[in-house]
Amino acid sequence: MNLRRFFSKNTANKISELNGRAFNQHSSAYRCVAAASIQRPPTFHPSGAYHGSSFMNCPMHNRIDNQFSRCIQTSAQVELDDDSSSHLECESEDDATMNEFLSRFVWLMRKKLAAAYPKCEKDTINGMLVIIVENVVSEMEKGGLQQVTGSGASTPSGDFSEDLWRTVWDVSNIVLRDMEKEKKKEKMKTFLQSEEVKEMYRFAGEVGIRGDMLREFRFKWARQKMEKSDFYESLERMREEAARNDSQEKDLRGNKVVNEDDNLLEGKQTGVSLPKRHGKIKYKIYGLDLSNPKWAKVADKINESSKFIWPEEPKPISNKCKLVTEKILSLKDEDDPVPLIGEWKDLLQPSRIDWVGLLDKLKEQSSNIHFKVSEFLLSEDSFEASERDYSKLIDALAKENRLEDAERILKKMNDKGILPDVITSITLIKMYCEVGNLSRAKEAFDSCKARGFRPDVKVYSSMIMAYVNANQPKDAESILREMDTLGIKPPKDIYMALLHLYTKAGHADLAERIRTAMQFTGGFSMDLESLTLMIEACARAGNPDRALNYFTQMTNLGLKPDDRCTANVIAAYEKKNLLDEALELLLKLEKDGFEPGVATYTVLVDWFSKLDLLEEAQQILDKISEQGEAPPFKLHVSLCDMYIKSGAEKKALQALGVLESKIGELESDDFERIIGSLAGGGYVQDAQRVHGLMESRGFVLSDRMKVSLMASQALGKSKKTLMR
Repeated sequence: MNLRRFFSKNTANKISELNGRAFNQHSSAYRCVAAASIQRPPTFHPSGAYHGSSFMNCPMHNRIDNQFSRCIQTSAQVELDDDSSSHLECESEDDATMNEFLSRFVWLMRKKLAAAYPKCEKDTINGMLVIIVENVVSEMEKGGLQQVTGSGASTPSGDFSEDLWRTVWDVSNIVLRDMEKEKKKEKMKTFLQSEEVKEMYRFAGEVGIRGDMLREFRFKWARQKMEKSDFYESLERMREEAARNDSQEKDLRGNKVVNEDDNLLEGKQTGVSLPKRHGKIKYKIYGLDLSNPKWAKVADKINESSKFIWPEEPKPISNKCKLVTEKILSLKDEDDPVPLIGEWKDLLQPSRIDWVGLLDKLKEQSSNIHFKVSEFLLSEDSFEASERDYSKLIDALAKENRLEDAERILKKMNDKGILPDVITSITLIKMYCEVGNLSRAKEAFDSCKARGFRPDVKVYSSMIMAYVNANQPKDAESILREMDTLGIKPPKDIYMALLHLYTKAGHADLAERIRTAMQFTGGFSMDLESLTLMIEACARAGNPDRALNYFTQMTNLGLKPDDRCTANVIAAYEKKNLLDEALELLLKLEKDGFEPGVATYTVLVDWFSKLDLLEEAQQILDKISEQGEAPPFKLHVSLCDMYIKSGAEKKALQALGVLESKIGELESDDFERIIGSLAGGGYVQDAQRVHGLMESRGFVLSDRMKVSLMASQALGKSKKTLMR
């Protein structure tokens, strides 16, 4: 925008005529300059003194300056004139608002002119301001204050260029916004000093709110009060406007009645008719033209969406259809529901909601019939089976451990080209893991990962437990490391399951590795159970020193060893036949208040029977009887060995009968000890019979025991038998 082209020829002529015109004291221009002189802020003075504009070459320049100077002097005298001061004090509120507007306008406009004409002197800028303000005031007197920012922007006066008028409008809008902000600021001050805000301010200070936070709360409460006041003021204005409109309508209605009565008195007939319609009817509501064809599409979409918002209700069942429904619900598990389902379909012509209602009723009556009908409906068109229906049925069958039925549904799903989703894959993994089908579980697990599904901690846990149950700890550990790589924290029971597996196998080093991972990777601290397993693993591995170290670690942690833990330490000493150290440990524990239980006594009986300390073993056995608890099953192995050595055939036969009744719980070492005791005591036939039982379990007799048994048979050491 080039402000040097602001002024047209008419404006220049007006400036030249200022010398012959005197401002009237009551004219708008005079009041404008007076207001600007009294209220204007400190003005910026251009530094340039050179008159380089075309406006400065005007021959009337000196007279303009003199005339403007006299105007400024006259306006300055207003400040000292008592009559003028009293006149300004008596101005109405509108005059005060206009004076403020003009003062701010002159202040901002002076900056614009000084920036556009940097070489002009102050008097020249003042002359320009006089012309601009005179035109602005004339426009304001025509249409009020809103004329400045309203339609006047589109119909500029011929005195100024379009750029000048556009600048006038911009400056006027800025002034109005500043005045509105100032008005709100002054109003805000009154609410800041209101009693209610002060009371809230004092209360906040009493409860401990200080500093910037307290100040922010005060301004917030004052702003809320001001907004509330503005809201009620707007309601009051709306009420007054409505009352005014009602009074105007009543006046118009009264005039209309009078006119109609006059027409009737004059005998004139008045006819009432509807206005003629031109074109199509346009239905409008809230400014929307509902006659447009697009609203028909909107209505269709609303109807479609309402089906999801308000689901379809099932059809009423009555008469013959009701009888068929009762027959279906009364079916037994072995019955075929397909004929009745077909009849029910022909009578009702059901949709999906009807089928779902029937399935819900069948689920309450019989799960087997429910599964049969659900499988039948997967191929029914009116049921509209989805991928989720297959998944739900497979999941329900998996929970009932019906593996074959679940695989049949999965095959139907694959035949239709529906790939199992992540929920179905997880269900299959858990199902195969629970039934022990490790190969199918691994296949489903790999398929799940190949499709981009990331298994969660439950799926990983299921796979690890499947490997643990299949006695494949290495594969279980590989999945454990995979979980660690992905940042998935395994639960504690997974570590404990692996620890149990290695303990049972007597792999102390592998158990130590799991214990370290559980403590440092999993973040689980060692407790009584985990330390007991470590002691048992060391005992099975025949390492009493490491077992004793873990036992000491347990006591240092403040954990009190129980009977099972102590029994494992004694079993570790038994592996090395360190009877004195074991008895010394027991005496020390008894001094600390420990009382041996069945587990500790069982280890001692087994140890004493191996050492042929039969009397001591019998004494320990009596202590077990005194505690009133049934001896553990494995104790009968020691009893059978002890009674055979002592020649108590009846008791030996009784112990052997107990072992044969639970032959599935015996391990290879137990069989070898029994066979060795029988062969050594001369009961070769019984030894051969137990050997046959051992082979039926899949165990193989060691070479040493084979040689001993063959030697007993060849020498014909004895023909005794325990069999009756």
